[in-house]
Amino acid sequence: MSKIVLVTGGSRSGKSVLAENKAFEYGDGSVLYIATAIATDDDMKERIRMHQERRDARWDTHEGFKDISEALKNTDKTTALLDCITVFITNYMFDEERDFDRITKDEIHVLEDMILEKLREIIDTARKEEKNLIMVTNEVGMCVVSPYRMSRIFSDINGKANEMLASLSDEVYLSVCGIPMKLK
Repeated sequence: MSKIVLVTGGSRSGKSVLAENKAFEYGDGSVLYIATAIATDDDMKERIRMHQERRDARWDTHEGFKDISEALKNTDKTTALLDCITVFITNYMFDEERDFDRITKDEIHVLEDMILEKLREIIDTARKEEKNLIMVTNEVGMCVVSPYRMSRIFSDINGKANEMLASLSDEVYLSVCGIPMKLK
């Protein structure tokens, strides 16, 4: 039986390492690493490089935030590690040109619904294909409310996505200072 696992925490909290360890545990080398980051600047290039260096040589990689369900269907790997949901959400927010200062509430709801549906589809596909799915996400709800509308929109969508993913997951972990805590 496959497992759906959500790993959350703040930036640089150890959540990716925790998720990678879970991938080793559940996948025993049979892992598809789904990398959603896009190298937009030197800092992001460095983060991507660090993640790439930690990956097991036996793992396959799907680069991108689109067609994740298809990647799950087309792999013979038993476990998928999706790193990360937060970047996935950001990529979809900026996939089309939007003026986040003028976007209407209805347009925000359409965007949010589309993102949540894509995440549901990924989980549904993992269950149907009997794949373990380990997802990494940032917990952004423990900080101050941003004065910028775009950041508030992102935080709201990310929070709803995390809530939904946690409810659909078999296990949920919070990583703080590199220390994992099982929540579910």
